[in-house]
Amino acid sequence: MSKPEIKQIEPTKQNLRKFTKFQIDLYDGNDYYVPPLVIDDMSTLNPEENPAFDFCEAAYFMAYRDGRPVGRIAAIINRQVNERSSQKNARFGFLDFIDDYEVSEALMKAAEDWSRKKGMTKIIGPLGFTDLDREGMLVEGFEELSTMATNYNYPYYAEHLDRLGYLKESDWLEFMMEVPDGIPDKFNRISEIVKKKYGLKVKKYTSRKQIKNEYGHALFHLVNESYKGLYQYSMLTERQIEHYIDIYLNLLNLDLVTLIVDSNDKLVGVGISMPSMSRALQKSKGRFLPLGWYHLLKGLKGKNDRVDLMLVAVHPDYQNKGVNALLFQDLIPYYIKNGYKYAESNPEMETNSKVQSQWEYFVTRQHRRRRSFAKKL
Repeated sequence: MSKPEIKQIEPTKQNLRKFTKFQIDLYDGNDYYVPPLVIDDMSTLNPEENPAFDFCEAAYFMAYRDGRPVGRIAAIINRQVNERSSQKNARFGFLDFIDDYEVSEALMKAAEDWSRKKGMTKIIGPLGFTDLDREGMLVEGFEELSTMATNYNYPYYAEHLDRLGYLKESDWLEFMMEVPDGIPDKFNRISEIVKKKYGLKVKKYTSRKQIKNEYGHALFHLVNESYKGLYQYSMLTERQIEHYIDIYLNLLNLDLVTLIVDSNDKLVGVGISMPSMSRALQKSKGRFLPLGWYHLLKGLKGKNDRVDLMLVAVHPDYQNKGVNALLFQDLIPYYIKNGYKYAESNPEMETNSKVQSQWEYFVTRQHRRRRSFAKKL
């Protein structure tokens, strides 16, 4: 068997399509893997389309054996995070490979060599350009259906990184909650206290245009304020915010969007959910055309027993003061109305007890764990 050949690829549309589709082909037939939309990943990887390239640079590598693709990796430098943390870290992400140590070793070496030449002293990952990209390597929960916002990988991935000298950097936990038949009494009591004590109120919208105009920028600024102290968080720039307002806010079911504002209508909390798109994305195989759009539309509008908690953000001044109860007091009736039986959290840092404490009033199980790894260069 020949040794793998590593090729650095230029970010042309044709190359990025091959780079993205490698993962989808590798997991063909896997019941738990959820593919990304190919056009979305291509846009993320394209320096001409992703505003994160204002402060990031990247190199993409693919591994071939006998002319057949057998692996891929992206090496990324986020200068904004490095400057804020006074570190010289490179990131690796978009990592996939067959179960072959020669392939994984060659891919990681390519990313390490590129990073070293750029003056970096450590490489960490899997991470994307920013926190709105998929991050973390699955280490528990391989027989759980993945989500549209998270990576899925085979169990052998972590074994390969361990063998290559990578050590645990940080873990994220994910939780599955049962949607209750009604609002828990404690949520109601806490919510009423919070409203009176802090003068807070719930805002709902029926117009996407109106919510974008009134709170689009404020929403992402709140995300920055809420998450800026978290592991490797990359602050969203104004250009990124404009980009994400256009992409994400047009997709939302506004019943599942709850804004919390103070007496001056300043945004202090937000909860955004979406019906699970996992099965729809599996049926689409990552394609929008010719029929992928049908499955995706059905996923958004059709019957579904699972809802994804895409985003919960509370301003630091109001954290641990019951604002989360106010969010779920509003959202739970909509979950019940839409027939959702389960709600699934996004990844949460294992050390973030503040966030995890909000699930204590639900029937909950921790069903997945993912990890970032690090290696000195």
